[in-house]
Amino acid sequence: MSTDADHALPEAHARVLADYERHLVSERDLAPHTVRAYRGDLAALLEHASRLGIDDVADLDLRSLRSWLAKQQSLGLSRTTLARRATAARVFTAWLARTGRAPGDAGSALGSPKPHRTLPDVLRADEAHELLRAASALADDGTPVGLRDVAMLELLYATGVRVGELCGLDVDDVDRDRNLVRVLGKGRKERTVPFGTPAARALDRWLREGRPQLLRPGSGPALFLGARGGRIDQRAVRTLVHRRIADVPGAPDLGPHGLRHTAATHLLEGGADLRSVQELLGHASLATTQRYTHVTTDRLRRAYQQAHPRA
Repeated sequence: MSTDADHALPEAHARVLADYERHLVSERDLAPHTVRAYRGDLAALLEHASRLGIDDVADLDLRSLRSWLAKQQSLGLSRTTLARRATAARVFTAWLARTGRAPGDAGSALGSPKPHRTLPDVLRADEAHELLRAASALADDGTPVGLRDVAMLELLYATGVRVGELCGLDVDDVDRDRNLVRVLGKGRKERTVPFGTPAARALDRWLREGRPQLLRPGSGPALFLGARGGRIDQRAVRTLVHRRIADVPGAPDLGPHGLRHTAATHLLEGGADLRSVQELLGHASLATTQRYTHVTTDRLRRAYQQAHPRA
């Protein structure tokens, strides 16, 4: 998983980076895209260190780390990106100290800008209904791709699963008798998520009429198949969601993660408690789930201001 930045690194830095990548994959069991993000950030850090004359990670210090972040800021990177890169540096230097590659943890005192907490765009309930109604109408011709697409959209909205979790589902992960789906989330943590009758109907029709038409000898147990019979990939799902939402008048441009935000928001607006939504979404921290309360509060405030005579 080498990058162009890796080729500019001294051999000693490149070896340490490769060791750290193995640690992220084998010990922390991080998702591939997370590992790529960490590696890219740290390759940039080590390249900057080399330019400062630091050819041994043991010589990384707080000043060089701050110098790197200042350089990133001068390039116009967002506060969110800077905060992520500072976190990557802190986790890396802690690993260096823990594994004896550095005499101490140089990043333990490294601060980072707090990212702006922007409210995620979500669909209104009527927009979500129109999205799924239109998708169902397009699937009325009975084509396997149409049946698959409506089943994926229904399941994304019904469960709030991540796009990677959706693509990783197997047929046996769906309990069609109890309307439950077994999801393997971040850190390989498994959770069970219920789904409603519309999603159940769409899944049943896909499994009964659509999937057999796309099934090939090498398809395996994948729940959702691509046009050539292999497991559907995340890019295809993202393209589908953007395209279908674009057909909903006035709706914001959202991808699969926008449907996840939408599902969480609608659950809370419908009276679900935070702990339940946390478990359904697979959030490790309740603080992650609490961001959706800001969305619902914002909506309530706007409705109050528009409707109350003394607002």
